[in-house]
Amino acid sequence: MARFRNKQRKPFVKPIIKIPPTVDHITGDMIPKTFVFSRGKLPVRLRQLQMDLRKLMLPFTALKLKEKKRNNLKDFLNVAGPMGVTHFLILSKTESAPYLRVARTPQGPTLTFKIHEYSLAADIAQSQLRPRCPKDLFQNSPLIVLSGFGTGEQQLKLTTIMFQNIFPAIDVNTVKLSSCQRIVLLNYNKETKLIDFRHYSIRLQPVGVSRRIRKFVQKHQVPDLRSLQDVSDFVTKAGYGSESEADDEAATVNLATDLGRINQASTKSAIKLQEIGPRMMLQLVKVEEGLCSGGVIFSEYGNSGSNKNQKTEEVEKDRQGNEEDGEDEKDEEEEEEEEEEEEEEEEEED
Repeated sequence: MARFRNKQRKPFVKPIIKIPPTVDHITGDMIPKTFVFSRGKLPVRLRQLQMDLRKLMLPFTALKLKEKKRNNLKDFLNVAGPMGVTHFLILSKTESAPYLRVARTPQGPTLTFKIHEYSLAADIAQSQLRPRCPKDLFQNSPLIVLSGFGTGEQQLKLTTIMFQNIFPAIDVNTVKLSSCQRIVLLNYNKETKLIDFRHYSIRLQPVGVSRRIRKFVQKHQVPDLRSLQDVSDFVTKAGYGSESEADDEAATVNLATDLGRINQASTKSAIKLQEIGPRMMLQLVKVEEGLCSGGVIFSEYGNSGSNKNQKTEEVEKDRQGNEEDGEDEKDEEEEEEEEEEEEEEEEEED
């Protein structure tokens, strides 16, 4: 029998996969991308810190990167080339402390940081009365601000260049204010030699507008006026303590373009930062020339790396010298054996 065609069958439509750009269409520079993974077994809280770092590096990172025990560094390096990955952030744990390595692919250098203290994003959100995390907060890469690194030391210069190149560069003339929603702050303390790593969200508030008016304009909800006698009381009443905060405490700027419904151009707006985490206290302990290998440029615990290199070179020289002496001895023994054989042949002929 003939088969009847099902007219209600829908044709297959191949889904469109949006490939993220590799080159900035405005500046023309290559967009840096990162892999955040771990080496060795990590406890639960460090695993959560790894996920927080992946969210921090969004959108130019692999949020759902899968790792296996048999994967080594070469496996990640082989995948990094075709995908345009430029940096590795590697977490590890020893008996003394956890460590964070920041490496440039494919040939280095590598910076090794000791993590003295850290707090997860969930811990920071629980400590806040009103945690802030909008849906579009991680659609754009964060800004980077470095403070206290201008001491002229070589390792600090490398640290500055490394962190500046991890995040995409921005053009002040063409950047959109709506894309600047997060900021990463690194502050170096000369006395303790520690680096404060902080992650904040940026929000703007118009100066001179109460909190009630801002909420009314943003949410478009009818306010509760049952306890008021007139509409003017809603506008003029001081309200809660957060409404009476002094605008002088926050930095104020004049916007060049409109940003949302409240922040209008040519009006003063206050910039306020709210921490979203993670938070870390880092110490630079080692700088290597290659990718997690090579010569040691800087070591916090002295020139142990250079001493080890010198010792290995001396051992290799001694080993080569011993091999040469052994070869000379072998040659002498062979010559003696040949002479003895010749003497025996001459005696037999006689």
